[in-house]
Parts: sequence; structure tokens; C-alpha cells
Amino acid sequence: MLLLFAALFSSCGIGHAYVFNHNQNATEVHLSQNNFKIIDQVSGSSETSFVFAIGGMNKTQLYENAYSSMLKKANLLNGSKAIINVMTEEHFSGFYPFYVKRNITVSAQVIEFTR
Repeated sequence: MLLLFAALFSSCGIGHAYVFNHNQNATEVHLSQNNFKIIDQVSGSSETSFVFAIGGMNKTQLYENAYSSMLKKANLLNGSKAIINVMTEEHFSGFYPFYVKRNITVSAQVIEFTR
């Protein structure tokens, strides 16, 4: 009875955090000088659900949705801004294989160059 009670009222979730270099372009920016200021912290999320391992989006699509949501909030179009310290967090919850919810959150800092 105690084991059943513990299973019903415990949290069933797994979380992961990943730090990647998402900016794979040819522009080189050196942040060793004091020529920038951090102006904002932005994040975007995307989630999906699976019932009996059927349904929902794949991990790549979830990541793309969360990343584009974060970029919209960053408002990089005005001024000389960039995003740094991009971190991806992934969380699973539910009771596998009956119901699983996957949530991906991408967060970063927005910097603005002062000179």
C-alpha cells in the first residue's frame, strides 16, 4: 500500500540541459573588451504530448519552434545586437508509455554593442 501511495503522489519527470554553439556563421565577434552590455534575457518554449508513443512533434521541430520563439522576443532587428550563452533545456514528464509530455526551452542573453 505504501509503494502504491508513493507511486501515485510522486513526480515523474526527467530534465536535461544542453549548451551548444548555435551561431555557426562566418561573423567573428570578440567579447574580450568592454564594448557591449547585456540588455535582456530571453527564452522560448515548445511542448508536445504522446499517448502510447503516438502523436506529437519530433525533437528537431520542437527545438526549431522554441528557438524561433526566443528570437522573436530578442528583437535583434534594431541596433547592433546579438544573442550569447544559448542554453537548451529538455524536460519529460508523464507515465511512459501511456502518456508522455516533452517540453523544450531555449534561453539566451541579448547583448548590444556600444562601440
